[in-house]
Amino acid sequence: MAQHEKFNFSSLEEVESKIGELGIELACSRDLSILKQPVKIGCRTAPNAFAVLPMEGCDALPSGGPSELLRDRYLRFCAGGAGLVWWEACAVVEEGRANELQMMLTDENAEEFAALLKECDEAAIAANGVKPVHILQLTHSGRYSRPVGHTPAPIVPQRDPILDARTGVKDDSAVCTDEYLDSLPARYVHSALLAKKAGFDGVDIKACHRYLMSELLASHTRPGKYGGSFENRTRLLLDTVRAVREAVGPDFIVASRFNVFDAHPYPYGFGQLPDGDVWSFDESEPIRLTRLLCEAGVDLLSNSAGNPYYIYPQVTRPFDTSSQGIPTPEEHPLESVRRLFWLTSLVQKAAGDVPVIGNGYTWLRQFAPYFGAANLQAGTARMVGFGRGSIAYPDAPRDVMQNDTMQPNKCCVACSRCTQIMRDHGRTGCVIRNAKIYGPLYKQYREEADARAAAAANK
Repeated sequence: MAQHEKFNFSSLEEVESKIGELGIELACSRDLSILKQPVKIGCRTAPNAFAVLPMEGCDALPSGGPSELLRDRYLRFCAGGAGLVWWEACAVVEEGRANELQMMLTDENAEEFAALLKECDEAAIAANGVKPVHILQLTHSGRYSRPVGHTPAPIVPQRDPILDARTGVKDDSAVCTDEYLDSLPARYVHSALLAKKAGFDGVDIKACHRYLMSELLASHTRPGKYGGSFENRTRLLLDTVRAVREAVGPDFIVASRFNVFDAHPYPYGFGQLPDGDVWSFDESEPIRLTRLLCEAGVDLLSNSAGNPYYIYPQVTRPFDTSSQGIPTPEEHPLESVRRLFWLTSLVQKAAGDVPVIGNGYTWLRQFAPYFGAANLQAGTARMVGFGRGSIAYPDAPRDVMQNDTMQPNKCCVACSRCTQIMRDHGRTGCVIRNAKIYGPLYKQYREEADARAAAAANK
């Protein structure tokens, strides 16, 4: 691993030179035409290969319905030209909300989402002549559940000595029962049917970033039918995918965004060798799961890795500046990018004809399209996804489609402030590119978080 450095490149040639210096494999291509080609996804077709990846704004209404901030964000995403918009985490049960302003699609607010989808499509057609494919991410926040105020209310599949103290798990009462897990597929089915009724093109059964479905994949120490063996640890995810597929029928996309590598030591992490080393990756189970997801009927996959709320967030999102209390990584961000590209290539190979959306592009700024094009040309991914990058620069796809370029002064600078707002329990957005709205909010939530920490320390 090389020393961490902030982004400091003025040309693609300089990036290529650093890649050569690091001795890593990262290909780029000056031919961006493949990014402009349509991508078949199950029964739908995305008009191009750009995807907005799900990044929570923590800014829905208390009912779970769309607020003005949420509406504005998705209108900008859809007008920005991406071929696919993967809508952020939407809780399937009240107790599984990550915060009291997390999205939650219900019978009462489904018409509000339907109206917003119609408005988003109108904005996309007006700006680009085509509308994107819409995927809604369905989730249960599990260990990171906090449905009321600032008090954690974790629901976990197993105890974890590394994360328990950090996430408010004090005793075994936080460990959910098999009966509780048995009840969840029906909740996902209900949400999926509401999503279809509202006008979404598909849903994602979320299994990444140490939320409940993700942590279950690593529940080696859990007894019973949801723990121990690979078959047991993957049971809920696969049962839910099958149940949703059966309920929604063939004319609706079923997707999954799942962790390939947790960077969390065995027996508490998925994709880990049993040597206790956080960096020991074992591809066997993730590849096996990929194939089983495809057999169960998924039309689309998006791989991720790591835990953005622990001390190695670069495994999920390579950055320049870390959040409060997060150490500087002992690797160059290009090495972090390379890992994510490599993981995508493994998943795409195992998935065959099922398209996989790659991630890890945001840190590359204006040079990201050249690396995305190379990955698509090599067949190691079918789409190029931007998470933080879409929040900062939602119209990047349109700029590439029209001008073959991204503007440096509009790109995400990987400062981690959008993540910090989430950590501080606030409504998040780009503090740099949308400073008028999120600059004051960033300051407000930082002060409130510091005050809570001081009060807790004085107890």
